[in-house]
Amino acid sequence: MSSEASDAATGGGEGTRLRSGTVGMWDLVFFVVAAAAPLSVMSGVSPLAIQFGGLGAPGGYLVAGIVMAVFAIGFTAMSRYVRNAGAFYAYISKGFGRTVGVGAAFVAVLSYVAITIGFVPALGVFAHDTFASVFGIDLPWTVWALLGLVIVAWLGYHQIALSAKILGVLLILEVVVLLVLAVPVLLSGGEHGLSVDGFAPSHVFGPHVGALFVLSFGAFLGFESTAIYSEEAKDPRRTVRRATFVAVGFLAIFYTLIVWVGIMAYGPDQALRAAADDPTGMFFVAMERWVGSGATDAMHVLIVTSTLAATLAFHNASSRYLHALGREGVLPRGLATAGAKTGAPVVASLTVTVLTIVVVGVSAAFGAKPYEQIFLWTNGPGILGLIMLMALCSAAVVAYFRRSPHDASLVQRVFAPALACATLSATSVLIVKNFDLLTAADSTTNVLLIGTLPVAFVIGIGVALRIRSRDREAFQRLTTTSIAEVEA
Repeated sequence: MSSEASDAATGGGEGTRLRSGTVGMWDLVFFVVAAAAPLSVMSGVSPLAIQFGGLGAPGGYLVAGIVMAVFAIGFTAMSRYVRNAGAFYAYISKGFGRTVGVGAAFVAVLSYVAITIGFVPALGVFAHDTFASVFGIDLPWTVWALLGLVIVAWLGYHQIALSAKILGVLLILEVVVLLVLAVPVLLSGGEHGLSVDGFAPSHVFGPHVGALFVLSFGAFLGFESTAIYSEEAKDPRRTVRRATFVAVGFLAIFYTLIVWVGIMAYGPDQALRAAADDPTGMFFVAMERWVGSGATDAMHVLIVTSTLAATLAFHNASSRYLHALGREGVLPRGLATAGAKTGAPVVASLTVTVLTIVVVGVSAAFGAKPYEQIFLWTNGPGILGLIMLMALCSAAVVAYFRRSPHDASLVQRVFAPALACATLSATSVLIVKNFDLLTAADSTTNVLLIGTLPVAFVIGIGVALRIRSRDREAFQRLTTTSIAEVEA
């Protein structure tokens, strides 16, 4: 390990090492589940899954959860041996070499930063609508977006444990409000009785399965970020693995339950009609009917906090990727500076904040719509990029363990990651074919948005080749800086 990498984040100056032993298992769970934004997904995205996937929508979320759990088997097995804040970058480098790894790193940075940027105007829109309708405070969305960004930037600059506590509180509140809807629906037997017919394979794998899986798989993004915090985790060999499975298990069960409850609250036929006629209002109308106006107002407010929590989670993930690549010399080394008191990636965090201000500010100045364009057009390629990286990472797990089996089982090093790679690759193809569901844009715009991903990959490969040609030793050190690789 280089001396630079071993600089402590404590003591008399700023180093490049993130503070270890800062976050526990539940902290990681909060980061992961908050990034998924379950309340926003259930109220804003799941009605579209019901609209396109029909009664099979709950089963679609269950299938997506199972696939993500299979991915996690190989992913967490590798996390025992490779720890780095640039998780996909390090894993893919260990499997397919440094050049491919740097290409993947650029795709990861683009994806995480794009999603972070997109959440900010979405936060502004949700806050504007909520405070105007519930509290009578009518301010432009840009004001709310700026206020939210200030909060995120302040928390991102400080110690990660503080962010974890905030995310924990917000996450519990948004889960509770959805359970408040679920309880009366289940106790009363729904509108026309409780039925599990929608879980039949004929419904789940119906003619619109592509659209259903695009929406359901996208709802799980963020759970892979447990590995990003491995350098800062307590007992990372156990913590990362447990947090990953707890998070993906919770999301799979919770999403499946709430989407099914949403259908039962209306009855199958009426649910399909409600999802088609008013997808954004479907869950709010159900809450008003089954619980009351007070709960509906609370749900509106918690949509705002849910989006704030997701923004913070992706901001932190983006910061750690930039920090890791700066520390390796792939990006400017100044990005690797960690706070002397907090151990947080302070320069990388500020960089993400500045990028967000510039992109959102310029887009708003040119009249771009905050949700329909800025949010959707950044999140679309971000979601696709992360799914593709998960597929590539699964293949890298197989390649890595083929050379270094350690004590991993055959399921961990071959069967599970190979199955995950095949499934996630197929999902990537489905997303490309149904990309307009994520962006609501025309075909030309979609081609340009999708094209940013291979461009980022090629640029990353070019950077890696440039490093190799100029400084062979620096190239050989890639993915070794502040990585703990533990022999079995």
